[in-house]
Amino acid sequence: MRVLFIGDIFGKPGRRAFAEKLPALKSGEGPFDFVVINCENAAAGFGMTKGLMDELFAAGADVMTSGNHIWDKKEFVHVLDEEQRVLRPANYPPGAPGRGFGLFAKGGLRLGVVNIQGRAFMPPIDCPFRATETALRELGAVAVLVDLHAEATAEKVAMARYLDGRVSALVGTHTHVQTADNAVLPGGTAFITDAGMTGSHSGVIGMKYSSVMPKFLLGIPSKFEVEETMPRVQGVVIDIDDETNRALDIRRVDVAAD
Repeated sequence: MRVLFIGDIFGKPGRRAFAEKLPALKSGEGPFDFVVINCENAAAGFGMTKGLMDELFAAGADVMTSGNHIWDKKEFVHVLDEEQRVLRPANYPPGAPGRGFGLFAKGGLRLGVVNIQGRAFMPPIDCPFRATETALRELGAVAVLVDLHAEATAEKVAMARYLDGRVSALVGTHTHVQTADNAVLPGGTAFITDAGMTGSHSGVIGMKYSSVMPKFLLGIPSKFEVEETMPRVQGVVIDIDDETNRALDIRRVDVAAD
């Protein structure tokens, strides 16, 4: 099984870059059995809308993961209960809309996808380790991809070590800066601390430099604006053994878009 995971899609530049470059990625790195994307920043950097969700599915996404910003557009929250292919972090407390993991079938293959959110420097929600254990028990013996949406590098590495040999891959998201530590761990779990960001790479993690500087220089709120120049598609390609569900390889994707 070959899985393409695309890091945080940021605003219109990210959506356009994903749609533009996916055919070329399929030709060069594919074919892909599953395309999984993190969508929590798709709507101008904050949250999702149903229209953008439909756009991204039409562009080629099979499953969407998210993170803390998935709640930013209140009109989208009810969609989480309706669309099983869009996940929110599984460790939000019971009663939160949507679901945090699922089993997806395509072309005779099955992939479990688990969305988890870290707690270090993040909202104080339920334990990500215990929530992942619950998800794995329910998914059973299948290939599993975990998106750990977290701020702290140590928390991502700790989770990867904790799950090594029990999931096929753990991919970090949230910081929008692709790391160079992609590797298959000793137990057979593919890991990267952060898959990176699909969007403009000439601003400040997706936003215009001029719009974020008042907050840094003066400590006052400012209205962030999405940067549009120098878009890139970032993520990882993961090869998984169909018999053992162990990862065979993980390699970075970092492609300039027009």
